[in-house]
Amino acid sequence: MKIAVLLGILLIASLIQAQDSDTPPRPTDESPALASPFTQDDLELLVGNVQRPNAMTWHEGYLYVICNGDWTIYKIDDRSGDTITFVFGVRDSSSFIAESTEAGFDFWIPDAESQALWKVTQARLAPVNIASQFDAPWGIARINESRFLVTDTHAHAILEVSERGAVKTILADLRSPTGIVRDEKRIYFANAGSARRGIEWFDIQADGAYSQPQPLVSGLRSITNLALADDGYLYFGYALGTRGLVGRIQPSQCLEEGCRSGDVETVVFSDMPAPIALTLSDDRRLFMHSRYRPEIYWTQLP
Repeated sequence: MKIAVLLGILLIASLIQAQDSDTPPRPTDESPALASPFTQDDLELLVGNVQRPNAMTWHEGYLYVICNGDWTIYKIDDRSGDTITFVFGVRDSSSFIAESTEAGFDFWIPDAESQALWKVTQARLAPVNIASQFDAPWGIARINESRFLVTDTHAHAILEVSERGAVKTILADLRSPTGIVRDEKRIYFANAGSARRGIEWFDIQADGAYSQPQPLVSGLRSITNLALADDGYLYFGYALGTRGLVGRIQPSQCLEEGCRSGDVETVVFSDMPAPIALTLSDDRRLFMHSRYRPEIYWTQLP
């Protein structure tokens, strides 16, 4: 009798162990995983009050969205959608960045219609024109305490811009560059006008010079905004036909030989028409909208 009970206990234990071994590991901060892409039905609608958004950024619980229709930056509560007017005067931006300061925060905003780089402070005063030597500025990334890199889609170039307004071209002969971001070591940027050169990277050398662009991701069309998350992934919007998608890669895995479209993990397979704008919150919510469409959607990443 005792032997039968013991055998039964061992059998149950072995079944539990086998079941556990077939269970995939829970994702961690270092290696988050998606079981499958989010679809349009998985997305939550954030009902704000912006009719023609074309750029947005998340900062401390709020989305700041630029409206091409009335040249206004709106402040949207990222949970309720409550919307207020923040400041007027920015015409048509595709991306911008927010930076915390001792006085609150600043926005640095490339404006294609004004062909300018604007600075807007938390004081909600009129935008300040920092520089105007652009054709169609799109993306912006800070590289040190006094300088930025700005992509210019019509000039097919990346320019270095100081806070005092000095502008110089550092990379030319690109293919309609759009989004640009940086991590501790490298700068990543998108070429919306070339699937072959979809996303490229370069670095700042010891003498302050910039290296030549190297391939990171190829085979994707119309890549627009880029976002780096604290999970180590590079997120980006791109097009499949007329449909807007969000994908991601781990940059470190694509540096040596470059990645192809098949190496990209699809995060969102939406019904929104491309191009789409995107931004990430500190708690890994991904916000997105189709260009000039009022609907803003979001989903929680792992």
